[in-house]
Amino acid sequence: MKKRFLIIGFIAALASSTAIVSCSGDDDFGTEVSQKSTLTVTLTGDNIATYKTIELEILETNSGAITKKILENASAYTLELPYGSYKITANGTVITKDNEEVQVGATAQKDINTGAVNLSLPLIIKQFNKDFIIEEVFFAGVKTNDGKNYNNSRYFKITNNTNEVLYADRLMVATSEFFTTVARTVTPSIVDQAFPISAVMIVPGTGKEHPVQPGSFIVIADNAINHTASNGFDLTKADFEFPSTNPSLGQVDNPSVPNMNIVYTQMTYNMIFLYTTSQQGYALARLPEGKTADAFLSENKYDYSYTNSAGGVTNKSVYKIPNTWIIDAINTSRENEFLQILTAPSIDAGWTSASPGYNGKTVRRKILGLMSNGKNLYKDTNNSTSDFVRNSEPSLKNGIVK
Repeated sequence: MKKRFLIIGFIAALASSTAIVSCSGDDDFGTEVSQKSTLTVTLTGDNIATYKTIELEILETNSGAITKKILENASAYTLELPYGSYKITANGTVITKDNEEVQVGATAQKDINTGAVNLSLPLIIKQFNKDFIIEEVFFAGVKTNDGKNYNNSRYFKITNNTNEVLYADRLMVATSEFFTTVARTVTPSIVDQAFPISAVMIVPGTGKEHPVQPGSFIVIADNAINHTASNGFDLTKADFEFPSTNPSLGQVDNPSVPNMNIVYTQMTYNMIFLYTTSQQGYALARLPEGKTADAFLSENKYDYSYTNSAGGVTNKSVYKIPNTWIIDAINTSRENEFLQILTAPSIDAGWTSASPGYNGKTVRRKILGLMSNGKNLYKDTNNSTSDFVRNSEPSLKNGIVK
């Protein structure tokens, strides 16, 4: 899970009372009297508990004069300034109401030429990821109104947690080969180099066919139809869907929603299935430019073995995704049954949960604040234990709204 720039709603009021240049009487004609403004900077924020350290830099753009002040556990500062055109910059550290220490920054420009000047200065939380994140995975399933298990209506929600337009083309969405609830000693163990997979699908496109705006998202649905009659969700507006040729599933393809490209799956009928039992890992990667799906398969075979419960040796051949391709990943498990992390700790050092199965709940990222465009900014520390809300209400419960 990688990091990036976003916004946390925030208001700074700059009240200024100014001194004025004037001429008083004939004897003073042509004499310039020094005049200054009193500038007050006040910092506030919707999700900020403490302004730990904030450095203010105030630059007069014509003269180049710079005034600096470091605020310690304070949200206001007052100083005198001459009339002029100013660039105000703030950088520092704050503590959120969730007790998270985050880096912030902001800039604004203002002409000071009146007796009182007020300025709103939004602070930006400095997140350092440069790509998409997995905002949500709904895998648990739902119960129908008559109490039956309903296996459809699952989805991945992939979000642009940056301040730039990103392209979803060639994103790889993979499910883990191993489970967090089953610990086997496999040979060779490659967790520090790659992520062994049971299936992977790729967003179609050549590079810039699927733009995603800052804070916006794409939905990859198992079946992009309206599932509300079965107590599921309306996924007709999904961006992509899992393809399947299984005749027993009936109408499983929405012709108006593009299919993902299935590169590898261990299931029949070209299917990808998300376990309801909260025990898989999920990885979001990007197929490198110039690399084909066939080349990926030919270069990333993973043969491993382990001692099974009967005392014999089980040999298996699957595929893997190099860790260097992975831009985000999460581990899921069940309470009191967690045994192992399926990723390198640098990719994801924790786990989250939506259990028991068919409870209609999901795993969703925590919201840090808002971007400048009003979209949510999500927490991403490479640790699903702290980044996700367990057993959360699905964000698409009332359909897909962007």
